[in-house]
Parts: sequence; structure tokens; C-alpha cells
Amino acid sequence: MKFMLMMNSPRDGYEQYMRWPKEALQANTAFMIQISAKLKASGELVSTEGLAAPTQAKLVRAGKDGKPITDGVFPESKEYLAGYWIVDVESPERADAIAAEISTAPGPGIKGMKALEVEVRELMSGRPKELR
Repeated sequence: MKFMLMMNSPRDGYEQYMRWPKEALQANTAFMIQISAKLKASGELVSTEGLAAPTQAKLVRAGKDGKPITDGVFPESKEYLAGYWIVDVESPERADAIAAEISTAPGPGIKGMKALEVEVRELMSGRPKELR
């Protein structure tokens, strides 16, 4: 079963992150590298990426001629997707366990960022049974 584990950030999360003390940034980065290496070693990691700041995002849609039309930066939102892991695991419970471990990432002045929540969603591998 494949799941996407998504880490969201508040609107100003990228700016907050860059203001963290150097030690907190180093600890957080080391944690993210370590958990990804652990998942790769176990054979559960499919893919992981951090995303650029929302200020670099844009919305794209097709115009009348089919050519892309872009709208400025991402629309106003309370949170933005900051990064993700795609894992291939035996059960939803294992995906939840990995997400719980990710949620313990170190932050400034605390051992784990208690406010960090990781959204867990199963990836669909085909049409739902009811549409077959």
C-alpha cells in the first residue's frame, strides 16, 4: 500500500524556519536526512521532497487557445504543503507510525515540534472498486 505523508507549514512557516537558531536548523535537517535514510534502508521509501516557498508557486490553467495562463503566487491560505514522503508499506498502521515519528522533528527550543502534524493519505493505484 502506498501512502503520501504530507508536512504542512503555516503561511509564514518558511520565514519562521529561516529565523530558527543555527543549532535547531542543523538538528531538524539531520533528523529529516536520518528518517529518509531509515525509510530507504527498510525499503519503504518511494520518494521524498521538500518544496520551495509558496512565494514561488503559481496557479496555471489553459487559456482559450490551450496555452498556459499563470496567476501570480499561490492564493491566500492558512497552510501550504512544505514537503512530502511517499512510502510503500504493509498497512495503514505502519504509515501512521512513520507519520508519528516524522512529527517528532526537532525545532527551536523544544525536542519535538508538538504543533507539527503530518497528513496521511493513501495513493490510489487504479479506479475505485465502485467504478470498475
